[in-house]
This record gives sequence, C-alpha cells and structure tokens, in this order.
Amino acid sequence: MQVEHFIAFNITLLAAIASPGPALLIAMQTTLSAGRGPGIAIGCGLGLMAAIWTMMALLGLNAVFETVPWFYGVAKFIGAGYLLYIAWRMWMGANEPIKAHFKLERHAFRQGFLVNFLNPKAILFAAGVLVVIIPPDITMAENSFVVLNHLLIELIFYTSLAFVMNSYAVSRRYMKAKAYIDRTASLVLCALAFRLLLSN
Repeated sequence: MQVEHFIAFNITLLAAIASPGPALLIAMQTTLSAGRGPGIAIGCGLGLMAAIWTMMALLGLNAVFETVPWFYGVAKFIGAGYLLYIAWRMWMGANEPIKAHFKLERHAFRQGFLVNFLNPKAILFAAGVLVVIIPPDITMAENSFVVLNHLLIELIFYTSLAFVMNSYAVSRRYMKAKAYIDRTASLVLCALAFRLLLSN
C-alpha cells in the first residue's frame, strides 16, 4: 500500500464526516446543548462505530447486505426509527432550560455509537470508498492501520468541533435561539430519516 492511498482515503473521509448528515448534526446539537464533554463523548461514539464499519467492510461484511437484501431493509427501518426518536426528543425539549438537556458523557457516547450503528449506509460507504481507493491485496497489518487511521481522524474532527462549537460566542448565540435551532435540527433529522427509508 502506498502513501497516496492513505491520503486519498483521509481526504474522502474528511469530506464525508463534514458533509451534512445525522452524525454531524447530532454532534453539533449535543455540544451546544450539553457542553464540550458530552460533545467529545458523542464524537467518540460516532467515530468508534464508523471505524468498526470500516473494519467490517475490509473483512467483506458488506457482502451480507448484497446477499441478503431484506437485512439491509430492516437495518434501514430501525435506523430511521432511531433518528425519528432523537428528533422527537429534540422537538419536545426545545423550550426546556439547557440544564434539563445535560447528558453524562457515557450517555452521549452511547447515543453516538448507536447513531452510526443503526445507519446501514455507513458500511456501504466504507466499502465503496475502500474498493476504489485501497488495494484489495493489503496485509492484515495494513488493514489494522486503515481502521486505526479512520478512528483517529474521526476523533480529531469531533473533538475539534466540540471545542469550536463550545466557544463563548457560539454558545451565547445558541442560548438566545435555542428553541428555533433545536426544532430546526429536529425537522432536519426527520427529513434525513425519511430519506434513509426511501433510498435504495
């Protein structure tokens, strides 16, 4: 495996992480409503599960979705249901004080892990990227390095996001418009859930 393979993988990965989607939206909303610690914790959960999907894609597990299409359909249904549940909680808590939304780090970590675990598109994305960028004949050590590299990129991104979103200026603006921001985020999550359900 060449260095350019890792560079191409990391560029594609960063573009995917930074693109609007459930993971980014939930990470931002958690940091704004609950603070830097839970923001970092939810990022760790998101990153760990994303890296696990990459590991599974390297092991060929994405073939399960292709061989058993109904399993992919069930995974999509459960994933969309979980996104709708989070959206409902955001909507119902939009007018509550910030402290009522405080999440312990372990709860935020679990939520981040579940968001990416219940997203079947994550493994298909990982498999698609790996097929195009990573040579098929890499060693087990190189496989491990790809997975570790993926995890580190995710952790660095979400930790940086938590520090930026938890700055005084950003937090103050969020507090002023909390109800509108939370309800908008809730509607976006609903749209993403229905998009997941209706996608192939």
